[in-house]
Amino acid sequence: MRSRGRLALPQILTLGFLSIILIGTILLSLPFSSAAGHATSYINAFFTATSATCVTGMTVVNTALHWSLFGKIVILILVEIGGLGFMSFAVLLFVFMRRKMDLTTQLLTQQSLNLQSFANTRSIVMLVIELSLSIQLLGTGLIFIDFYPRYGFVKGLGYSIFHSISAFCNAGFDLFNNSLVRFQNDPYLLFVLTCLIISGSLGFLVWKDLLLYRKDHYLSLHTKLALTTYLGLIIISFIVFLITEGNFSNESHLTVFQRLMNTYFMSVTPRTAGFYSYPMTKVSMGGMFFTMILMLIGGTPGSTAGGLKTTTVGILLIRVWATLRGKRDATFWGRRFSDDNVQRSLTLVFLVAVVLSIATLILTITETIPKHFGIEYILFDVVSAFGTTGLTLGLTPHLTIIGKLIFAVLMFMGRVGVFTVMYSLLTSKRPEDAFRYPEENIMIG
Repeated sequence: MRSRGRLALPQILTLGFLSIILIGTILLSLPFSSAAGHATSYINAFFTATSATCVTGMTVVNTALHWSLFGKIVILILVEIGGLGFMSFAVLLFVFMRRKMDLTTQLLTQQSLNLQSFANTRSIVMLVIELSLSIQLLGTGLIFIDFYPRYGFVKGLGYSIFHSISAFCNAGFDLFNNSLVRFQNDPYLLFVLTCLIISGSLGFLVWKDLLLYRKDHYLSLHTKLALTTYLGLIIISFIVFLITEGNFSNESHLTVFQRLMNTYFMSVTPRTAGFYSYPMTKVSMGGMFFTMILMLIGGTPGSTAGGLKTTTVGILLIRVWATLRGKRDATFWGRRFSDDNVQRSLTLVFLVAVVLSIATLILTITETIPKHFGIEYILFDVVSAFGTTGLTLGLTPHLTIIGKLIFAVLMFMGRVGVFTVMYSLLTSKRPEDAFRYPEENIMIG
């Protein structure tokens, strides 16, 4: 039990992210953060800081044109902190100061990175930071090969660093007016960016298992389920978009291979990355609906991605399949999922459905829907905000103040986690029931 007056771990974690957003808001609101030298309104600075810290990529101002070099650096730092988790940087500070981590810091780091225990927390965090920086450095070099002939050394290097970090952290921020549409005919760049996106959204625990596999010859059930679900979603997405978008056959200026790469790019990015090489307003209704499903699912727990997470969907699919076959347990690779895993997954899906429904209902009142759009105009962006994806059909840049605040809450919950936010608001520790009522069944379905 925690003593009265002390904050619980979920509350500290939530306040930590809020503090980073507040600092980012103040910095971005300063006159020298904008290219014009004028102060940015607090609501727009707050929205951008939230979007960056929650690695979403949604913007209410043009990133390339509105922000100065200082403003873009602030956004990039917020993206890095939000992507790796601010507790990772706290641990790094302890390492530099050569101080031993206290128990609270270890527990916070465990919860921030979704670790199963806080054993060897320091070494795991250092592995996360070293691996992340190495991948981003490699990504910068690979992108620079493409950008140097286009933009020269200085601008090409700056663009390479920005987009490598943005892609790895699944942030979706770009320095172009229309994301990556101008690079439709550049399969090399699209492939490099998808590799960075996948690297960031697989999850640090998965990478740890993969890197230590040669030594331990062991993969955890979490890693097996995450890899299976992730790979399956990419394959299914590629096939679905081939059907719904006809492999972009209307883009006659592209070769067959280039169109295939754009379809592949589209099958990877909606899972919280937010980049696009084909305007979302031109996507078919079927493709748009499936994109919303992908945005809702998101990436892997303990990664830079948001959403429900692949393991949540994987557990529920296996549980449903077991129930339909009359099986008592949900099993995978010779292991049984605990009832607590299944119950938390079901609870999470229900809570997310309620949150998204309430947000959509409010936005239908406060926002204006263009005549040629329907409810999808709002619902698409709502799901995108919660999934920390950043894709939009055009609503986000025209949000009212109420709309911006609602989207900020959605992005925050999508990144920090619904359970963490709910526990922070409602309770810090699950009370142990002193007694249990008699059990009785009711009719289902």
